[in-house]
Amino acid sequence: MKFRTTNKFDDDYAKAPETIQRVFDRKIILLLQNLRHSSLHAKKYDEARDLWQARVTGGWRFYFTIEGDVYVLHSIKSHPK
Repeated sequence: MKFRTTNKFDDDYAKAPETIQRVFDRKIILLLQNLRHSSLHAKKYDEARDLWQARVTGGWRFYFTIEGDVYVLHSIKSHPK
């Protein structure tokens, strides 16, 4: 698997705190290795749009779709508690 980002994701990532960026950089490696890795807690977020959600930290999530062998990253944002 590989990944690509959208402009929205790039903007979100640039605005995220540096610590979140570093954690995300490790999480994307895990996603590429195994969608079901336990630390990602990946799940289908929006069935109609085939949108998935995965955990960056307890307070941050990233959202993506799967197109063939590519994860398309749509956004990364804080998660309301």
